[in-house]
Amino acid sequence: MTDTRRRVKVYTLNEDRQWDDRGTGHVSSGYVERLKGTSLLVRAESDGSLLLESKINPNTAYQKQQDTLIVWSEAENYDLALSFQEKAGCDEIWEKICQVQGKDPSVDITQDVVDESEEERFDDMSSPGLELPPCELNRLEDLAELVASSLPSPLRREKLALAVENEGYIRKLLELFRVCEDLENREGLHHLYEIMKGIFLLNRTALFEVMFSDECIMDVIGCLEFDPALPQPRRHREFLTKTARFKEVIPISDPELRQKIHQTYRVQYIQDMVLPTPSVFEENMLSTLHSFIFFNKVEIVGMLQDDEKFLTDLFAQLTDEATDDDKRHELVNFLKEFCAFSQTLQPQNRDAFFKTLSNMGILPALEVILGMDDVQVRGAATDIFSYLVEYNPSMVREFVMQESQQNDDVSIYTKDILLINLIIEHMICDTDPELGGAVQLMGLLRTLVDPENMLATANKTEKTEFLSFFYKHCMHVLSAPLLANTTEEKPSKDDFQTSQLLALILELLTFCVEHHTYHIKNYIINKDILRRVLVLTASRHAFLALCALRFMRRIIGLKDEFYNRYIMRNFLFEPVIKAFLNNGSRYNLMNSAIIEMFEYVRVEDVKSLTAHIIENYWKALEDVDYVQTFKGLKLRYEQQRERQDNPKLDSMRSILRNHRFRRDARTLEDEEEMWFNADEDDLEDGEAVVPPSDKMKSEEDLMEPISKFMERKKLKDSEEKEVLGKSSLSGRQNPSFKLSFSGSTKTSLSSPPSSASLNPGSPGSPGSPGSPGSGARSSPSTTTVTTKGGLVGLVDYPDDDDDEEEEEEEDGESKEDPLPPSKKSKLSS
Repeated sequence: MTDTRRRVKVYTLNEDRQWDDRGTGHVSSGYVERLKGTSLLVRAESDGSLLLESKINPNTAYQKQQDTLIVWSEAENYDLALSFQEKAGCDEIWEKICQVQGKDPSVDITQDVVDESEEERFDDMSSPGLELPPCELNRLEDLAELVASSLPSPLRREKLALAVENEGYIRKLLELFRVCEDLENREGLHHLYEIMKGIFLLNRTALFEVMFSDECIMDVIGCLEFDPALPQPRRHREFLTKTARFKEVIPISDPELRQKIHQTYRVQYIQDMVLPTPSVFEENMLSTLHSFIFFNKVEIVGMLQDDEKFLTDLFAQLTDEATDDDKRHELVNFLKEFCAFSQTLQPQNRDAFFKTLSNMGILPALEVILGMDDVQVRGAATDIFSYLVEYNPSMVREFVMQESQQNDDVSIYTKDILLINLIIEHMICDTDPELGGAVQLMGLLRTLVDPENMLATANKTEKTEFLSFFYKHCMHVLSAPLLANTTEEKPSKDDFQTSQLLALILELLTFCVEHHTYHIKNYIINKDILRRVLVLTASRHAFLALCALRFMRRIIGLKDEFYNRYIMRNFLFEPVIKAFLNNGSRYNLMNSAIIEMFEYVRVEDVKSLTAHIIENYWKALEDVDYVQTFKGLKLRYEQQRERQDNPKLDSMRSILRNHRFRRDARTLEDEEEMWFNADEDDLEDGEAVVPPSDKMKSEEDLMEPISKFMERKKLKDSEEKEVLGKSSLSGRQNPSFKLSFSGSTKTSLSSPPSSASLNPGSPGSPGSPGSPGSGARSSPSTTTVTTKGGLVGLVDYPDDDDDEEEEEEEDGESKEDPLPPSKKSKLSS
């Protein structure tokens, strides 16, 4: 190839942000099957080998510079450049790139956003690294300006970092700092502050390793004391050397570990206290500093974890009764910080960490610590316990159950100081007016009793074992404040702090109602807990009264008849009704919560509770008319009474619901389907099938609406009609459906019904004009879905008619079959 227009040099940007020459060749563009797209190809002019094969990506930002340069990024840290010998060749390739990306070739950049200044980068491709001025007192101002001007440009930052690192510039600057401090050269110290702050923003690990070494770190902190914006320098070094004391609660024999702890503390101090709060633009520039601290903490945890002697001594002293309180206080704070450091570990390393602590006996040690009187020590122990519960609640549950088994033969007093009971007691006895510690402990207890994180194995079920243990040994401790405060009709103590505590206990009990089964049910019923809880509805604190209502609402929501019978037997709606009436006409949360509870009973048709409410409290509620809830409850109750007074109605409703929509594979006609749907809606709206009456209507009156409907269908579809029997009603038979009634008009309505008789009801309310009705029959009758001539009959009333008997025999169904009604209703073709 001798075409000089396409002759190019290929450059790539290396890790040091310097351009490397990859060779000279000739560039072309074409479709590359392997890359599935148009690509740029550069072949070496020496041997024809492939120097570059780069697909023209539609989203890549290409930039044309100085008429002969094209620069772009292949990946996050892989930048490329083509330097053309002639402008014409550059223009040809640029047009091809723009064609692929759908851009106008007149633009100099194919995408709107460019992360870095590519032009500046290529300008310095062949230039050497940044040259720093001599580290002299009179050149500090120039150096400060150079650092400030380099920070905005990523490339110049890289060059500056390399220059500072390669020339050992930091140590020279720190020597100069000591000179300025001795001379009290305030201007030079201010320049050194700006320079050192800028070096932090270079965000380079190699520089941090030098700055945070033992011989340099205090001088680095000294440089950062002289902020030009402050009238007087800070005294960070004085604090670190005189005020801050490193306490070895357990002697550390490893010098490397000790040095790492010192370094981490000081660097953390620099980050938190010395460096000014970074601006939004500078925040990412300190990411390497965050990483430095993070990895230091990981190393410290790992080194301590591997030192078995250290951990053994730690836990031995924690549990030793001879250890004085001050020493134990220091040990607990160290262990707390140790656990906090562990949060930086990866999941698998954290598993190993907590397993090590468990093997060392951290839970027995915590039990000892939680029994101490020192509030600060107990607070630190609570934080440690929270780390353990969040990490592995099963480990904690297993420990407390083993502890209980070991103490089976000891006194009740000893059982009351089980670890979990200590936690409950600390929650109850929290002295904080806002109960901050109690809230934290309640959350931990909730995690421990949550069945969702309990394990089930082949040989044992953690849920069953732990809940049995909890309700036997711990629940009485948890509910003690509630029972003590609800002995009268009103709470004994109704101050804010007591109410907050009771609200926390109720929240946990409500959680138990939702997630536990027979354990909490037995406890509530045997201890009469709900009655005690409802005393709190008389509290002057609305939040506590609402907690009590929520507790009862969760119980009702279970629709458990054991609970319902307990509520009715003890008339437990009475305090709720009293709270509702005492609230008056106020439209507030109390009003809404109580109405919602009764609305739930109505909508869910909880029959036993509906009857109980209306029979006992209707007079108190009948005047409430701004909602229809209570009138709806009364209507439900009346419907229940009607069904009880006329048991045949319930059977009719059952028959209709079981058979109304029985059909074959083909579909009902629209009019019939609308008729039946309307009837179902009527039934669901709670209208009585037959109004209460001492005297039954005659069969003719009851059957008249159906006769009219069937006659209309007959007239409309006369070509499809069929006479079903001499004494049967006329109906229409279409290809997909047949509704047949067969029976004797001579049957007496007054004859006593047999025990096996069924009572087909009408699909609608006979009290409504025009709706279909049905009469009750007293002869031994059956209701079934029959198939005649391949058609499905919805309802059938067999009698002594010979023709009907013959038809039923052909179908293999006998009217004399003594199946009970529930089975008859399931027979189908």
